[in-house]
Amino acid sequence: MRILFLTHYFPPEVNAPANRVHEHARAWVQSGHQVTVITGVPNHPRGELFGGYENRWLQEERIDGVRVLRTWMYLTANEGFVRRTANYVAFMLTAILASFRAERPDIVVATSPQFFCGIAGAVVAVLKRRPFVLEVRDLWPESVVALGQLRRGSLPARLLERVERWLYHRARGVVVVTRAFARHVARSGVAERKIALVYNGIDGELWRPRAAAPALLARHGIGGEFRVGYVGTLGLAHGLMTVLEAAQKLADPRVHFVFVGDGADRARIEHEAKQRGLANVHFTGLLPRAEVPDWLASLDVLLVMLRDLPVFETVIPSKLFEFAAMERPVILSAPHGEVREMVEGADVGLAIDAEDAAQLASAIDALRRDPERARAIAARARVWAESGFRRELQAERMARFFEECAA
Repeated sequence: MRILFLTHYFPPEVNAPANRVHEHARAWVQSGHQVTVITGVPNHPRGELFGGYENRWLQEERIDGVRVLRTWMYLTANEGFVRRTANYVAFMLTAILASFRAERPDIVVATSPQFFCGIAGAVVAVLKRRPFVLEVRDLWPESVVALGQLRRGSLPARLLERVERWLYHRARGVVVVTRAFARHVARSGVAERKIALVYNGIDGELWRPRAAAPALLARHGIGGEFRVGYVGTLGLAHGLMTVLEAAQKLADPRVHFVFVGDGADRARIEHEAKQRGLANVHFTGLLPRAEVPDWLASLDVLLVMLRDLPVFETVIPSKLFEFAAMERPVILSAPHGEVREMVEGADVGLAIDAEDAAQLASAIDALRRDPERARAIAARARVWAESGFRRELQAERMARFFEECAA
């Protein structure tokens, strides 16, 4: 097949949407498909251009056999509703224009988390006279409303909800990443046969057990006997103040907390850690994706954090699969919902209530005092991740759905 894929994020950006599209596209190319990705110049999350790129009208490159067309972007940090919306709208327009540089595909695919990219995909599909598939990675605008960035019932929220429903019905097919998302789309009146569940997954070559890298920790001045890590986007959805509160409750100099990544909430969390005098809390900032496995291997416990909001009962963070594949013990702090059912059902982590610092401190201390239990959890998690969530299997499932939609 000739697949034209529109995505707001793509490597060298390192967030979950970028990684998913890249790993799927690479797998499709290896299976004999032709893939063209339309994306912007890399700048997420700080709105700062990555080295080696210029913010000009159109740039083209090849990454792992994937043709990548990069458009001009309105550069802004991943914070502030108005500026981010301007960023989304600008990419929607430039992506449509960039599509004229792509040959006519068999299928046009666009991915959320924001639906302006979806609008671009729908328009490009009309221009190319080809079927359109929408991938839903986030319940948008529901998540924006839940985080307080948009008022429920306001005119912008109602307009975006109409766009959401229009996209679901305009698409020949809808790909979702959780069962809850599938139910949400079906409630909008979309036939179940038009919905495909394709979980997030792991690159088995990248995410696999390895020895710790003590030199890496030393380079960043991270000591302690037991290291707890949050690795990923430091965003508004994760309730990261809970980690600071747990660090304060433990008050144990042998336990060090490490935040690896960047995001809209980093400045606030870092400032708060300093205000509280938490000398055992460290921030590395944004790191290349290639370094992340060594970090995971060097941390004793990994955290998957979500806010205590109903919308997060529907999500499954992709980092859960990566942490599991690395054979690291995981603590999941989340509301009761799909991801907790998954973790508790397979017994592949300690699941606690969202934004409960006392439970988080207790879970960390329990794994620190019982390393055998931690190793057993991690071993089960690795088998679980490798047996059901390898990225190439998910990519194959998605490609088959594309073929059905294009038929």
